Amino acid sequence: MKRAIMSSMVLAMLFGISQTVAAADGKAVYEKSCAVCHKAGLMKAFKLGDAVACDTMKKTGLDALTASVIKGKGVMPPKGGAASDADVKVSAEYMLAQCK
Repeated sequence: MKRAIMSSMVLAMLFGISQTVAAADGKAVYEKSCAVCHKAGLMKAFKLGDAVACDTMKKTGLDALTASVIKGKGVMPPKGGAASDADVKVSAEYMLAQCK
């Protein structure tokens, strides 16, 4: 019984740590690949935290938003300059988390 409880606690801790790492990675990817346009709203890119853009992104949902970024949209190149599909997803998660 103690072993099961300890295992559960360890898994919960690891899951919590992995969520923190993913959030940090999302911010890092955003800063490296997305912020150039999305911080200042260059080339019609929505500004991070913009209420109207946030509403649109929330309605679109994470999966559709990620797919759109992977394909590219408007002048944004495929993957928005990010290295991988996973990077796109964590940066999209980070950007959605900034919506209030």
